Amino acid sequence: MKRRASVLPTYWTPEQALAVFEILDALRDQLWDLYGPQIQQAMRDDQCATTPKPRGAIDQRDLPF
Repeated sequence: MKRRASVLPTYWTPEQALAVFEILDALRDQLWDLYGPQIQQAMRDDQCATTPKPRGAIDQRDLPF
């Protein structure tokens, strides 16, 4: 899933920003209640490699030098 950069209004009052934050927080809680296990699985799927690495393979980017 690709994330797009979003542009939020810079003219909101702190109270308006808080109201949006509270709505999003409540929405997040409801989504988790309904889809928690599916969300966790989708997150795992997104973070897993699609092809296994051969045994003993070293990713050169992981080396400290």
